[in-house]
Amino acid sequence: MEFSIREAKARFAEAAAAARGERVVVTKHGRPFVELVPAYRASGMDFDKTAVVRRELGLDGLKVSSPPDFDNPAFSRHVLGLPD
Repeated sequence: MEFSIREAKARFAEAAAAARGERVVVTKHGRPFVELVPAYRASGMDFDKTAVVRRELGLDGLKVSSPPDFDNPAFSRHVLGLPD
């Protein structure tokens, strides 16, 4: 679906088709100007989905550890091969 800015103002309810997943492009002088996309909640990480993926990949029992000086900036410089 494509609208000019003027049409988008007049037909905003139809432009809301983006919420249903349809691609909606607003044009200015015939050129794409803005693309409307559905707004998703910025809720951070989806822990339920993460748990499912970990199970599917067989990573449920995987333990991750880091060195004690992991948070030390000098450690990062060492890992990256930068001088002290």
